[in-house]
Amino acid sequence: MTTTAAQDLLPTGQTLDLARAEGERAYALDRAHVFHSWSAQEQITPMTILAAEGSYVWDGAGNRMLDFSSQLVNTNIGHQHPKVVAAIQEQAGKLCTIAPQYVNDARSEAARLIAERTPGDLNRVFFTNGGADANEHAVRMARLHTGRYKVLARYRSYHGGTDTAINLTGDPRRWPNDYANSGVVHFHGPFHYRSHFHSENEQQESERALAHLEQLIRLEGPDSIAAIVLESVPGTAGIMVPPPGYMAGVREICDRYGIMFIADEVMSGFGRTGKWFAIEHFDVVPDLITFAKGVNSGYVPLGGVAISEKIAATFANRPYPGGLTYSGHPLATAAAVATINAMTGEGIIENAARIGTEVLGPGLRELADRHPSIGEVRGMGVFWAIELVADRATREPLAPYGASSPAMNEVIAACKSAGVLPFANFNRIHAVPPCTVTEAEVHEGLTVLDRALDVADGHTV
Repeated sequence: MTTTAAQDLLPTGQTLDLARAEGERAYALDRAHVFHSWSAQEQITPMTILAAEGSYVWDGAGNRMLDFSSQLVNTNIGHQHPKVVAAIQEQAGKLCTIAPQYVNDARSEAARLIAERTPGDLNRVFFTNGGADANEHAVRMARLHTGRYKVLARYRSYHGGTDTAINLTGDPRRWPNDYANSGVVHFHGPFHYRSHFHSENEQQESERALAHLEQLIRLEGPDSIAAIVLESVPGTAGIMVPPPGYMAGVREICDRYGIMFIADEVMSGFGRTGKWFAIEHFDVVPDLITFAKGVNSGYVPLGGVAISEKIAATFANRPYPGGLTYSGHPLATAAAVATINAMTGEGIIENAARIGTEVLGPGLRELADRHPSIGEVRGMGVFWAIELVADRATREPLAPYGASSPAMNEVIAACKSAGVLPFANFNRIHAVPPCTVTEAEVHEGLTVLDRALDVADGHTV
């Protein structure tokens, strides 16, 4: 592991000894007072982060680690981008906060920049605090626009932790929060590697998944369904890139039955797949796009809904019954303006696309050729999943669905001990570095993954 122990200063300008002392105090206070999400409180030992810069973070001991997780797949422009930090500082000196009913220049400019990049006529932006409430409001808009209540969402998905969003979610985090009264109906999306449809190829998978979806709509009653919510490329659930024709087929089904198509771009948007929005890969225009995370790399909490003209028109003379105290917060939207401008000016989207095509994708496929523990690698841009299996022939996962395993814990520990911070979920390691990642940094991450996968190989049959 690369360490700063012999250096006097961290990127923050602090001495390592002072940073460690502050980190130790922060850890003690955390364990005494902080309630962590998705965790059994007495069973966790959260990592302390002392500093971050670019593609790296420094842990509580001062060890430098390559952030191959982009935290929660949101630091798309890396840590501490100087232009975004400066924009936040400048905005704080001018106007820290203002109520959402008042115009402020940061929010107006952020909305313009986002609208310029959304496909089709999604030219209106409602700002939220994050991705979960973006999905909450998108569903509310669709329900009010259509006068219908039911919403369809796929299994193997994640849409957020608030009430409607967690019920939309298809992964096991929904189960303790699901009382079957949310109006959400789940369906199987395409995932050829673990096909629910016994498909022999991607074309069959697309066709059979669409047939399944349409049958579900007919059985549930088309006139009762307000929206279909889909991650353009599912993120936490496994980065299953939709097969050719699937998203266009969903769009056609929605048009035929008067159902709104909501594209959840919270994780896949703003460069992650090598385009501004992942839905662009499929030449489809949804009725609503939800976003967060990469819009300002999480430097200040921000999310939003990009709204088509037909849905916006519903509320032209009818009040929209929803709002947030911090909608379009000046510090958050100033960070978004700086982020989008940096992405444009520095070719960050193009870098993500090139890295995925020329470096990360080929590198992961080479690992798959060497390691029997890899069942499949899949993804695009800087958005990749490594599916780990105990048996390639049966595709038995290295950890069961909805849980971890000692084998996976060993693989994750091997990554961390070698200086790479991974993103892991169930039986998968996700390779999701910042969109600004360099070729050298990708090779560094792949080298560590190569060694960690030797550990996984030890658990195969």
